[in-house]
Amino acid sequence: MPLNNYIGFFRILFTLVLAMCLRIAPLEGDWALLNPDWVLLALIYWALNLPDRVGIFHAWIFGLLTDVLLGRLLGQYALAYALIIYICLKLHKRLRQFPFLQQGLFIFFCLLLSQLLLFFIKNLQHPAQLQASFWLPVITGTLAWPLVYGLLSFVSLFRRIK
Repeated sequence: MPLNNYIGFFRILFTLVLAMCLRIAPLEGDWALLNPDWVLLALIYWALNLPDRVGIFHAWIFGLLTDVLLGRLLGQYALAYALIIYICLKLHKRLRQFPFLQQGLFIFFCLLLSQLLLFFIKNLQHPAQLQASFWLPVITGTLAWPLVYGLLSFVSLFRRIK
């Protein structure tokens, strides 16, 4: 395996670990409600741009790690991430051709599907009501997508991750 493949692997791994750190960053009060799912955004980026390097297995593993980090039911984030990445892998050739605004709409629906799945699993454990704060990570994640896309594009182009 060429050296560039190892460097690319560690860059992808570093960005996902950094996304996990941002996911569990301690924010005060209402700011914690605005924290988007950085791990899912990073996984979506890598699945769309390098579908042969990042796939459902990676989504499952990082979903399990997110479950452990957040202290949630083991497997709920893994299931949500794997489902979203499966959809991204199925549509990645079409999504690359879409304008950036339409890609942002796709990201919105991916984040919304993830949140709905997580809410459904939480509701199976014990009945919960849908609150207004439910929508905040979806909206902030959609608004953060251009930033994530720009930063990860810079990382992937810095030494041409293949």
